[in-house]
Amino acid sequence: MRAAVHTAVNEPMTIEEIADPHPKAGEVAIDVLSCGACHSDLHVLKGELPFPTPAVLGHEVAGVVSEVGPGVTGVRVGDRVVTSFIMPCGRCAQCTRGNSEICLEFFAHNRAKGLLYDGQTRLFRPGGEPVWMYSMGGLAERSVTPVTSVYQVPDEVELADVASVGCSTMTAYGALRHAADVRVGDAVAVVAAGGVGSSLIQLAALFGASTIVAVDISADKLDAASALGATHVVNSAEVDAPEAIRELTGGRGVDVAFEALGSPATFGVARDSVVEGGQVVVVGIAPKGSVGEFDLATIARRKLQIKGSYGAKPQRDMPVLLDLVARGRLRPQDTVSRRFAFDEVQDAYDALNRREIRGRAVIDIA
Repeated sequence: MRAAVHTAVNEPMTIEEIADPHPKAGEVAIDVLSCGACHSDLHVLKGELPFPTPAVLGHEVAGVVSEVGPGVTGVRVGDRVVTSFIMPCGRCAQCTRGNSEICLEFFAHNRAKGLLYDGQTRLFRPGGEPVWMYSMGGLAERSVTPVTSVYQVPDEVELADVASVGCSTMTAYGALRHAADVRVGDAVAVVAAGGVGSSLIQLAALFGASTIVAVDISADKLDAASALGATHVVNSAEVDAPEAIRELTGGRGVDVAFEALGSPATFGVARDSVVEGGQVVVVGIAPKGSVGEFDLATIARRKLQIKGSYGAKPQRDMPVLLDLVARGRLRPQDTVSRRFAFDEVQDAYDALNRREIRGRAVIDIA
């Protein structure tokens, strides 16, 4: 099969022929139709998130099941599916406590080493050299993943529309539903209106937030945010964003501010934009070593809550999200601004790095 292989930091990915991967017990193989281009992949490409090479990145996969491993139930060859970027083992201490979004095995084996849960990769170059997997290695014609990350797409939903549900939408849903528990009538700010930020805006409107303030430095992204449901937009390159947010909320501030980029600057905007007793939810994946500052006395006196959110709970939440898509309540395709052919995969990430992508870019592989 063909795969986009990441060989070195700050070097372009190359399309290579590598061996077809096959599933083992509890796993499935997927013929990949499309894969979203996520900012966390870009962090790996730039060396901001350490990861072994050579590797195949990509973790927002939509495709068709082509093979199932021993012991797999509920999924059959030919099923149209989407994957969650978190691949719960279902056995570790966090999974058994209901915290599958921070599965210990996922972080120890896959995010740290590019392996699946038997301590091996499924990807190899023709000569037998191992190729490591970032999640399921979706930037390839075929992908293998644990069945715990595979979800059937309803018949009435276009498969090409839902790749981003597996990370961008799921990450946003986890932050809104589990970290912040946004309620009808809440006022929220989304700081950075990129891929995850776009999904946060779309879902916040669905959750019934009365005020949704999108903050970014790009006028194009702010225009897109308005179309997705933002009630107000603030260009932080032109004005003091926390001050503008307080003006928009009658001096009060928002109930929840979501930091959706992963930078000290955007964290500062989120921190300074919330009402007393409000929540700052950090969603963006920052380069290792990034530090956000806060005053301990201010946090105590204003009863601020600072939370981290890595994603939704896949087995509980992915069926909910796909049902919302099937009923037309949620339209992930509206967050996709550009599509790239597989041979243009590096172009997609270069455009993402230049901040040219509004919402999400998708690579069409099949």
